[in-house]
Amino acid sequence: MCIMQNQCVNKEKSHYSGTVNGTIHVVVGGGGSHLSDFTTAPPIWSIFRDRDYGFVKLTAFNHSYLLFEYKKSSDGKVYDSFTISRDYRDVLACVHDGYFSFALLSGGLSNPKLVAVSNFIAFANPKAPVYPRLAHGKSWNEMTVTWTSGYDINEVVPFVEWGPKGGKQIQSAAGTLTFNRNSMCGQPTRTVGWRDPGFIHTSFLKELWPNMRYTYRLGHFLSDGSYVWSKRYSFKASPYPGQNSLQRVIIFGDMGKIKRNGGSNYQPGSLNTTDQLIKDLDSFDIVFHIGDLPYANGYISQWDQFTAQVQQISSTVPYMIARYATDYGMFHFCIADSEHDWREGSEQYKFIEHYLATVDRKQQPWLIFAAHRPLAYSSNDWYAEEGSFEEPMGRESLQRLWQKYKVDIGFYGHIHNYERVCPIYQNQCVNNEKSHYSGTVNGTIHVVVGGGGSHLSDFTTAPPIWSIFRDKDYGFGKLTAFNHSYLLFEYKKSSDGKVYDSFTISRDYRDVLACVHDGCVKTTLPT
Repeated sequence: MCIMQNQCVNKEKSHYSGTVNGTIHVVVGGGGSHLSDFTTAPPIWSIFRDRDYGFVKLTAFNHSYLLFEYKKSSDGKVYDSFTISRDYRDVLACVHDGYFSFALLSGGLSNPKLVAVSNFIAFANPKAPVYPRLAHGKSWNEMTVTWTSGYDINEVVPFVEWGPKGGKQIQSAAGTLTFNRNSMCGQPTRTVGWRDPGFIHTSFLKELWPNMRYTYRLGHFLSDGSYVWSKRYSFKASPYPGQNSLQRVIIFGDMGKIKRNGGSNYQPGSLNTTDQLIKDLDSFDIVFHIGDLPYANGYISQWDQFTAQVQQISSTVPYMIARYATDYGMFHFCIADSEHDWREGSEQYKFIEHYLATVDRKQQPWLIFAAHRPLAYSSNDWYAEEGSFEEPMGRESLQRLWQKYKVDIGFYGHIHNYERVCPIYQNQCVNNEKSHYSGTVNGTIHVVVGGGGSHLSDFTTAPPIWSIFRDKDYGFGKLTAFNHSYLLFEYKKSSDGKVYDSFTISRDYRDVLACVHDGCVKTTLPT
């Protein structure tokens, strides 16, 4: 069996492929002398045992395929065998041995040249649980905890120990998943970008009490009866849907990651955004990162770099990243997938309309739409060059839904800047106010918050008439719901955390019910 430090690193028994991790050890001492006895019970790392005379044959068919056979001397027949198949890149791939050495290369992938190599360093436990991240579960009172480790489900029992702060702690089991090179769609992820992702564990913490502070830690129960623990973290449970309490939401897109030593500058503002959010961690309750996370571009290790960068945030508040619909107190969020068809009649259009239509605006007055690519309005320069201010086929179908169901605000990323648009419908501003909106809901305010950290995007020279505020800088948006009648939006720069643009919305439930153009139930007069 493939083994390292007394641990089996590959559960396969007859064929080994891909990354070289662990060495297969074989005893072939049955050449002819008196035979030796085995222990009664085979160890977990023993695959095949035979107390008889025999020999081994290795057959290398080519550079990629090796056959091992154990034959008995009595008849020459094969009684045990295995094969190894791999390419040269599998030999080069990094695997864990408890000791690591780091190399500095110049010249990029096309002409790599070794500059320096570090001394070997060791980790107390290279398989230890890392990168905890929280997210909403399937219901408002459920939190998922996901983390990464080097432990397969056959080696440990993963779980989360959690409970009210200062109260009784319980344990919830975790599921374990992973993926392999063949799961990837092509280069570079299958070649130079591949790295063993380890194992991804997820546990569901259920029946949480609204707004209660909980503590948790990640646990692994090993086969020898010992435990591996993470440090202890904490989070605040979500409010009950419609609950009238202070609720604060962060939203942005396109952050990326960057090394602390400045070794990469493709997403130069990402550390400013990360550090500012960590500094402000006590002033918000949930994060919506609407697309373009690490810009891994086929290099799996960059996902680890990103999750490590945001860990202080994602381990403390829900960090929401995918398409879905979810409730958070007085908010109802509908997050669309701008990479798939959203036109009328499509499955996604039906999904969007269903979730916009089913919200109870009396309990959740603040209806928010979001997508990665601007499906509404952006005065980014390349949109203008294409004769549009949106993604192709963007708002023609969706704007009728926004108006019909009176969506308050639409948020987008993809364009790496900040821009706020007036309440608008069919290319027309329906409210000329700029800082405070009250009364009837007519038109949706669209906001681009794509300045999370990646290289900045230019605007058109002249702003369109619907553009209220534009800023080519790094920043993020913050929504604060004070109650069912008053909402504050703020745009903050990542460099200093100060507010550079803001507006408020105040209204009552009757304002949501009021009839506006294309926003009322259609009726037919009697004849």
